[in-house]
Amino acid sequence: MKKSPDLHGNAPDKSSIALLLIDVINDFEFEGAETLFQHALPAARKIAALKQRTDQAGIPAIYVNDNFGRWRSDFRTLVSHCIDDDTRGRPIVELLKPRQEDYFVLKPKQSGFYSTTLDLLLQHLGAKTLILTGFTGDICVLFTAADAHLRDYHLLIPRDCVVSQDKEENDRLLKYMERVLEADVRPSKEITPPLSRRPTKSTPHL
Repeated sequence: MKKSPDLHGNAPDKSSIALLLIDVINDFEFEGAETLFQHALPAARKIAALKQRTDQAGIPAIYVNDNFGRWRSDFRTLVSHCIDDDTRGRPIVELLKPRQEDYFVLKPKQSGFYSTTLDLLLQHLGAKTLILTGFTGDICVLFTAADAHLRDYHLLIPRDCVVSQDKEENDRLLKYMERVLEADVRPSKEITPPLSRRPTKSTPHL
């Protein structure tokens, strides 16, 4: 059987860079969400500005999101719920509402790679560099970043586009990902396509 070059037309883009938006489609209606939301809204504005630049540069955006609804929901339903039901997360979802051209992957666990189609999609796009943004830095962003590093993707994790409930913990995690995962954590305003790769320090494998 002939190999499909583009996932049967479902991944027509080709790009060495992809933007991942992790768990940004969120109603923020859970315990502790109010504190997280206070950090997330300013970050969402930074993510929206970055996405506008990457959209203009032809860099594909992939929404990597928790699957609420016990596998009975879909991504468009999640967007509608957050906006139409006037949830706490509505301002963020309105800022980061996906375009028709954007991709999405629903994940069952913390990592965007675990039991999802993300790696296959990235391979068909030809992506080698991933820009990771979203919520939260100490859980889903971290797990996704670690799995991406193990797959030899180069990581950009703009420090102003990733938040956690605890700001100090978030700062520690960013330093950890910079040191161990060799991530570039420059602020989003410095990420202007086409991207130049910063030299990374040699990092010992622990």
